[in-house]
Amino acid sequence: MAFGRLERTSGPTPISDINMTPLIDVMLVLLVIFMIAAPLMTASLKLELPRSDAAAPSEAPAFISVALTPAGELYLDRERLAPEAFAERVASAARQNPELEVQLQADRSVPYGEVAELIGQLQLAGLHRIAFVAEPAAAASR
Repeated sequence: MAFGRLERTSGPTPISDINMTPLIDVMLVLLVIFMIAAPLMTASLKLELPRSDAAAPSEAPAFISVALTPAGELYLDRERLAPEAFAERVASAARQNPELEVQLQADRSVPYGEVAELIGQLQLAGLHRIAFVAEPAAAASR
């Protein structure tokens, strides 16, 4: 009979490190989702706005002016037109010069949906250069 110390063997020590494999798997899945979804989130309107100082008039060599009032009336170069006549005139202008710029003036109270429909109508006619006309901040505050 041996008298002595009985040594206990301790069990396995707990792992204190974070298992990175599941985290990397989740991040890769998110990366793939964003890579697939990013092209779908682009805007469908193709606008080519002039590059100039804020609210400065553009130096477009050829342009037409289109205005939209809160009542929904359309003006082409300060001439009020019915929607059918407006579509015909815009289409003929696009056939004559496809690089023609449209300077769009819309009242502040016009709903966004009506402005978007007007932009779509201009693009269907063949005019893709659209500039938004705004007042300078100093003139707007008077």
